[in-house]
Amino acid sequence: MTSGGTAPGFVLPPALAAQEPPEARGLTRDGVRLLVSAGGREPVHRRFTDLPGLLDPGDLIVVNNSATLPAAVKLDRLAVHFSTARPDGTWLVELRRRTGTATEPYGGGEPGEWLPLPGRATLRLLERETPRLWRAVLDREVEPYLRRYGAPIRYAYVARDWPIESYQTVFATVPGSAEMPSAARPFTPELVTALVARGVGIAPITLHTGVASPERDEPPYAERYSVPESTARLVRVALGAGARVVAAGTTVVRALEAAATDGRVIASEGWTSHVVTPETGVRAVTGLITGLHEPRSSHLMMLAAVAGERPLRAAYEAALREGYLWHEFGDAHLILRR
Repeated sequence: MTSGGTAPGFVLPPALAAQEPPEARGLTRDGVRLLVSAGGREPVHRRFTDLPGLLDPGDLIVVNNSATLPAAVKLDRLAVHFSTARPDGTWLVELRRRTGTATEPYGGGEPGEWLPLPGRATLRLLERETPRLWRAVLDREVEPYLRRYGAPIRYAYVARDWPIESYQTVFATVPGSAEMPSAARPFTPELVTALVARGVGIAPITLHTGVASPERDEPPYAERYSVPESTARLVRVALGAGARVVAAGTTVVRALEAAATDGRVIASEGWTSHVVTPETGVRAVTGLITGLHEPRSSHLMMLAAVAGERPLRAAYEAALREGYLWHEFGDAHLILRR
C-alpha cells in the first residue's frame, strides 16, 4: 500500500472482488463481515449482525430509500446503461461494448445518431455530457421500458447476471438509481428490528445514484436528492444531544452534506454536485457504514474526511490482510469518529 495522497492507494487482488451475493455463498445478507474503525483505534473484525451492539441508544442511522432500476439494455454488440433522468426528459447514458459476459467502455457514437433498442425503441444521442456520458432521449417513457427490457448493471468482476431483487435494499421504495446504494444491502428486517429495539433511530433520504466509472478515476457528477424535514429534524436532534449520526452509504453523506447550511441540516431537495474531501470536511455525520472501495476511488476521499487518513489506511491494510471482499456483494466497513 502506498503512502501518498489523502486516501489509501493499493492494488486490489482479483480474488477479493465479490463475484456473487452473500446468499449464494451460504450467508444471510447481514452475515457479511464488518470491519470496525472507531475513534482512531485499531480496526476490529465483526459481523454485520453485531451492528446493534456497536451503537448506542439515541444514535441515528440515515439510509437511502432509492430503489435500483434494471438500467442496462443489451444490444447485439453494445449495451446502454441508463444513468440519470434530467429535468427536461433527457437521460444521461453510457455506451459500453459487450465482451462475452461483460462490458467495457465504448468511445464511439455521434451527436444525432439513432440507436435501435429492443422492443422497437429508439435512442437518439444528443451531445456528450462528459467524456464518458451522453445526453440522450428515448422515444418512450424510460422507467416502464427498463422494467420490461432492462437488466441490472453488472461489471466484469460479477461472474453472471442476478435478478433485480439481488440489487435492492430493504429500504428501497423510490425507483431511480442506476446502481444499487449498496452500503445498505446487508440490512435485513430482523436487523432493523434489533436496531430499533436497541433505541437506534432510522431515517430516510433519497439520492438516485448514476453509473459508476470502474475503469476510470472520475469524480461523481450531479445527482438528484431529497432530504425530508422529518429526517433533517432527527439529525439535528441527534447531533444536539451528542448522539451519533451514521450515514448508511456515501450517497447519504452526499445528500446530508448538500443539505447542511451553516452546519445545520435542513430539508432540501434538488441536484447536488458536492464532493466531500478531507479539505471540505463533514458537518452532518459522525459515522459511516460503507463497502470497501476501489483504489483511487473518489469515495476514498470522503472516507478519509470521516475517519481520518491514518485510521482509514490502517483499516484498508487490515481488510486486505484479512481477505475482506470488495464491491456491492462484498463485506462492510463501519467508521465511527468515537
